[in-house]
Amino acid sequence: MPLPPWISDLPALDLLVSVAETGSVGRAAQVHGITQPSASARLAKLERRLGVPLLVRSRRGSLLTPAGEAVVAWSHGVLDAAQTLADGVLTLRADRQARLRIAASLTVAEYLLPAWLLALRRPHPDLDIAAAVANSNGVVSAVRAGTADLGFVESPDLPPDLSSRVVGNDRLALVVAASYPLAAHAWRPLRATDLADQPLLLREPGSGTRDTFLKALAASLGFAPSLPHAISLGSTTTILSTVRAGGGVGVISARAAASAVAAGELVELQVEGLSLTRPLHALWLGRTPTALAAELLSIAAA
Repeated sequence: MPLPPWISDLPALDLLVSVAETGSVGRAAQVHGITQPSASARLAKLERRLGVPLLVRSRRGSLLTPAGEAVVAWSHGVLDAAQTLADGVLTLRADRQARLRIAASLTVAEYLLPAWLLALRRPHPDLDIAAAVANSNGVVSAVRAGTADLGFVESPDLPPDLSSRVVGNDRLALVVAASYPLAAHAWRPLRATDLADQPLLLREPGSGTRDTFLKALAASLGFAPSLPHAISLGSTTTILSTVRAGGGVGVISARAAASAVAAGELVELQVEGLSLTRPLHALWLGRTPTALAAELLSIAAA
């Protein structure tokens, strides 16, 4: 059964309790920091809304009617619960202002997030920051569950129930060991169809890197290939180690491969018609992020 509308007038009930405690509308008004006419108007409105007389006014002050005494007795528990609610909400607000919980997919966590957090820490040296690393699906789950105030993902598909903002871009690279057979022909771009027979080293299902690559490959071919020789690996580090051992074609962020490619350990392959650039998104629950999350968003986007 829904609550009646007048139950929301807690300030008027609180004022009525003060009248019972002080014996006067004027003294109760002083306790609440309002004028006596304003207090009288609030109490009169409360009487009209409840439909019962609450006070009898005399030269000696204001006396509660029997109905007023009953309402005051019942109001104590309600007001105590309301105060508990108010105190709890204020504590939550203070906690949100002093703590920031982040979930980030691997590429963002390893190559971008540290610098962002360092920039945020400078004006907030006492800020409590908790950062968790997960694949894009895990990040979405954390934000949706409220265990992360802000999430960063690489996935091309964004959940419609979360707010989002582009904070940067990333590019995937297809890399092989310098001794791998395809490396000798790296000067000649491959066709997308050439990848189907290769042992592709992909991140696990739920990874934004994997989803971006598979979506780009399907768009280039016009259909989703079966990729019978593809291998799923749980981290970029594992993919790099397997690539160095000659285990196949690694599909990772170009940021992760840059130093090894520059050193000549790995060779980046080129594929005609395969677009591997992807946006990086920040996600949050609700229409607007928390103040600290909004500040980190500005740093990331800059």
